[in-house]
Amino acid sequence: MKLLSADELEAELRDIGATRYHRLHPFHGLLHGGKCTKGQVQAWALNRYYYQAMIPIKDASLIARCDDSAIRREWRSRLHDHDGEHDDDGGIARWLKLTDGLGLDREHVTSLRGLLPGTKFAVEAYVHFVREKTLLEAIASSLTELFSPIIIGERVEGMLKGYDFVTAETLAYFAKRPPQAKKDSDFALDYVRRNARTPAEQRAVLAALEFKCGVLWSMLDALHFAYVAPGHIPPGAFVPSS
Repeated sequence: MKLLSADELEAELRDIGATRYHRLHPFHGLLHGGKCTKGQVQAWALNRYYYQAMIPIKDASLIARCDDSAIRREWRSRLHDHDGEHDDDGGIARWLKLTDGLGLDREHVTSLRGLLPGTKFAVEAYVHFVREKTLLEAIASSLTELFSPIIIGERVEGMLKGYDFVTAETLAYFAKRPPQAKKDSDFALDYVRRNARTPAEQRAVLAALEFKCGVLWSMLDALHFAYVAPGHIPPGAFVPSS
């Protein structure tokens, strides 16, 4: 691989999103198209909760190993966005309002007892990746946020149209995410453009984004296998009533 210009590197990163982002997964086609049962939507929200809950853990681990105070200051906003200032504030609290609105017992959701093994494995692999790889790779892995505003728009529109058990209040989590994701991805993209200076570093950056896309894709693979086809729910995982 030859050394790419910053613009060429960005184009490669955006191409990864265009071909590998989980927006293309069949489960999301069902979810956004109003084709899921209520139980399948519940299973998606319950399993996604673990990802939401572990994002601040991932971000805190990145901050802890960063010796640049400017990056730490910037990255701190992610903790605030997810954890909030108090128990009823922040992205995690809003996600629990989503699971509440879908009729899931909050204690069961937060206990993680109903998680799919595939969800647990994928999310924890992401946390370990950020802890163990270089800071450049860890930051690059967050660049799936470049593509999230599109999927959020599709999700909100499709779910409000397709499910009579979903309301705008239920989906309030997504109202604040597009501007947060844009701010975060703008910073991460600028950092990667400036700091991936060798072919090896650029290969690592591209591989990091591919890995993160794979994490999100594999989470949906697990959901599809358990709750759509062939419908094999692992022992101990959430069993829908509808």
